[in-house]
Amino acid sequence: MNALATTYAPARAAVRRRIAIRRLARLCGPGLIVAVAYVDPGNFATNTQAGAALGTRLVWVVVAASISAMLVQYLSAKLGAVTGRTLPELCRERYGLGTRWLLWGQAEVVTMATDLAEVLGGAIALRLLFGLPLPLGGAVVAAAGVALLALRPDRRGPFDLAIAALLVGVVGCFVAQAVLVGGLGATARDAAAGLPPSLAGDGALLLATGIIGATVMPHAVYLHSQLARRDGLGVPVAERLRRHRRDIGVALGVAGVTNVVILVVAARALAGRPAGDDPILGAFTALGDAAPAAGILFAVALLVAALAASGVGTLAGDVVFQGFWRRRIPLTLRRLVTLAPTLAVLAVGADATWALVVSQVVLCCGVPFALVPLVRLTADRAVMGEGVNRRLTTAAALAVTVVVSALDLVLVAQTLL
Repeated sequence: MNALATTYAPARAAVRRRIAIRRLARLCGPGLIVAVAYVDPGNFATNTQAGAALGTRLVWVVVAASISAMLVQYLSAKLGAVTGRTLPELCRERYGLGTRWLLWGQAEVVTMATDLAEVLGGAIALRLLFGLPLPLGGAVVAAAGVALLALRPDRRGPFDLAIAALLVGVVGCFVAQAVLVGGLGATARDAAAGLPPSLAGDGALLLATGIIGATVMPHAVYLHSQLARRDGLGVPVAERLRRHRRDIGVALGVAGVTNVVILVVAARALAGRPAGDDPILGAFTALGDAAPAAGILFAVALLVAALAASGVGTLAGDVVFQGFWRRRIPLTLRRLVTLAPTLAVLAVGADATWALVVSQVVLCCGVPFALVPLVRLTADRAVMGEGVNRRLTTAAALAVTVVVSALDLVLVAQTLL
């Protein structure tokens, strides 16, 4: 009897571990995974540059962009929860062949641009921390991203917990930086001082546009509809939507606060000394001068954010391909395909900052192609039934779509010129 118990003990222990992981994973809602896209290297660069150039005057832009993102992500979650289909699947069903090809093509380009930003951000972090060449750092980040995808993101479990842990790590790094550079109280006061809307200062409009462009991410919109469909099966739709509202409010609220802290810490550390052509390097150097640990924490946060966002970006690309083509390819293979342009950029020795800027411009171009179908579909009673948007919700979503799309066009034009 004792021998039999000993034989089955490891199996019972494994079952208990799986149950514990699933219970912990239930605490990680879709919003937590999507929130990673809102604290990626693009946000680091734009918020740091804004803080260096204008102090805390654009805190209100970060807050407004975060609130807009909450509305957009809720509509995406609502679409998946009510219809049981993803945004790409519904675009395939509701639009003609030419429009479908256009939407799919730009979504794939957006996915590659996302990979470029994340892998490049991680490579920059490894260069700051260990002096690794960018191509080698990019390969390390790419390999880590492939390992992350091995955690089965198609179901609740280790992948959700890993993403949650990485996000907590990013937030923790910036809280520690705020403590080291003036303290939490001073950071909160500086943030409050930047809440009154103002575009005073040289280049304020362009910097505000950059913040908004780096906040509303098209790949996060595609992904959220899939995660919402996966979550809460068997639960009434009304209850699921209430859960999604709470989940998005908490997760994107944390991401928004983190972006505010990035901007305020940069403003306090740089204190009028511009970040120059490379805002990430400028912030790393300035924070290191203020407190050596603060500079290291900044680079660690950049690396962790890049790793998490890279896995989420690849998962979003899988949702796009499966939705438009009703086919699936292995995530590892997809990862290698979307990484090809990124590794090529690193191999030819292109300027890292320039490449990061280009990736953000490409992402900006993809925003209208995600938001316009999202608003149209969620406002269509034939698609949503009783879950159709209220008129006020549709009006607010249209306003966000028009303003964000217009500002993104401004950013693209300014960058090209």
